[in-house]
Amino acid sequence: MSPIRVGTRGSALALAQTTQIANRIATAAGAEVEIVQVTTHGDTSREPLSSLGGTGVFASALRDSLLAGECDLIVHSLKDLPTAEYPGLVIGATPKRADARDVLCARDGFTLATLPQGARVGTGSPRRVAQLRSLRPDLDVVDIRGNVDTRLGRVVEGDLDAVVLAAAGLGRLGLLTTFEPEFLELSAWPTAPGQGALAIEVRSGRPDRALERALAAINHSSTQATTTAERLVLARLEAGCAAPIGAMAAIDDGLLFLTATVYSPDGAQSVVSSHAATPESFSLAHLVDAAQDVSERVSRDLLSGGAADFAPMKVTS
Repeated sequence: MSPIRVGTRGSALALAQTTQIANRIATAAGAEVEIVQVTTHGDTSREPLSSLGGTGVFASALRDSLLAGECDLIVHSLKDLPTAEYPGLVIGATPKRADARDVLCARDGFTLATLPQGARVGTGSPRRVAQLRSLRPDLDVVDIRGNVDTRLGRVVEGDLDAVVLAAAGLGRLGLLTTFEPEFLELSAWPTAPGQGALAIEVRSGRPDRALERALAAINHSSTQATTTAERLVLARLEAGCAAPIGAMAAIDDGLLFLTATVYSPDGAQSVVSSHAATPESFSLAHLVDAAQDVSERVSRDLLSGGAADFAPMKVTS
């Protein structure tokens, strides 16, 4: 049997999370696995993400490699994957989600509440910019790029007072205990749709039997349903990554809950909607049906609340 080739970006975080998935694929498939590194435009450019075209900037080169047959599957951070269908490719599995929260990594033990006036806080995310400006308009929010180590290094070196990062990324790199960050709770600081989750993308059509078995083994139905609900809201409201949108879905007490918030870029305005749906059962099909239902109602609420009037987005049917 030929090795199963797993495509990934070459950053430390991408390699860490891909290696975890590759090991699980190898065990479930009973096959050797080879990791194939792919360089994307988002990895080489220093321009702001919003000007590069948003989430798809990290996905396009990986997808080209998969379609060209250079690998058999690719691993994405789900929050970086565009919501539109991509001809010839499908999401084959969504493994169990890690921590979906953001964290603040600050010098001298500062928290978001205790950072001094005028403190320089770095982020490359329009959503995080809007949230920072909403909660702490006195801060100096600095647009930054680079991998996790580069961003943290700017705090250690004193160029920045703090950075905002994803808890899942720090966890996968083993850095949560090293930097002792402040966890920003989802109730007050919702994160990007799909944050904390990974997506395994494969070519359309039935895959090799061993790979098919492995994908089924690592898929997590609750994660698939909740991230589907979040991403369906984004699909209706998205304009690349220029629209500051936070969303969080969860399954609890027999219900699928979804809350989403849209911010104006300056953080001065926001609109929030929360709804719940009752799945007929906890089968994957019924969970996805509930995700469709709850996301439609949340999206309608956001639009009727004026989200399109103050946030950069386009509305799709």
